[in-house]
Amino acid sequence: MSAHEYRATIVWRHDGGDFAKGRYSRGHEWRFDGGVTVPASASPSVVHLPLSREDAVDPEEAFVAALSSCHMLTFLDLARRAGLVVRSYEDEAVGTMERIAPGKMAVTRVVLRPKIVFDAEPDAAALADLHHRAHDTCYISNSVKAEVTVEGVPAPAGAH
Repeated sequence: MSAHEYRATIVWRHDGGDFAKGRYSRGHEWRFDGGVTVPASASPSVVHLPLSREDAVDPEEAFVAALSSCHMLTFLDLARRAGLVVRSYEDEAVGTMERIAPGKMAVTRVVLRPKIVFDAEPDAAALADLHHRAHDTCYISNSVKAEVTVEGVPAPAGAH
């Protein structure tokens, strides 16, 4: 597989607030190919309202969503290849940010909680194997240091 490039344009403009004192909006836009624009902001838990936006996606949420989405897409393909039919997949993923050193924070853990409906439910070992292979194959999980677990799914025999 040759290298692929993925692009996003991030646009922020000064809103007239007092930049020197940190009193400016963190609201901005993420622009993607195909014309999709997503409102974005610093998390209100990091930069308090009104300098951030509750109605926008923050980078930490996007990180968790990217991991969950990649896992799901990989899982769906693996399930299809295994002859399974998936009717729905819903995940309420949660990321945890922690201090990892003085003045340094990181998302250290992401827990995926997929609820999957199949035409015919696979046995627990087959389901665990699908999740394990999805995690190992997912491009995003291969790109991050945070621990990513799928809650409620036992590790298959011999898994690391």
